[in-house]
Amino acid sequence: MTSLSPSGKGHAAGPTGVPATRALLRRLAAKYVWWKTADDALRQPRRIAAQVMNLGDYADVQQLAEQVGDDYLREVVRTAEAGEFDARSWTYWHYRLGLAALGEVPRIPVRRLE
Repeated sequence: MTSLSPSGKGHAAGPTGVPATRALLRRLAAKYVWWKTADDALRQPRRIAAQVMNLGDYADVQQLAEQVGDDYLREVVRTAEAGEFDARSWTYWHYRLGLAALGEVPRIPVRRLE
């Protein structure tokens, strides 16, 4: 398991410093962040993780979880922006990561226009 900062900034143990994590994130970025190059996507590892957590198939989600650990995934959920998770994934990850008791999942983040 690798310790990562969800922002991917300022931490030597971030994705760019751990070859196995970087390779996994590069592969996942190509599949789940298709609108960017892998290098561009790697600048936001938290975004890659959120995309996999929201859209990923079972094998990709399991690989990501094994590589980065539940603490990192919890931070991804805690810092989620509007639109990164659908309602089903939002609920699943809150339960899966122990972030909410049954029936107590917080509201999903929404965009507010002011």
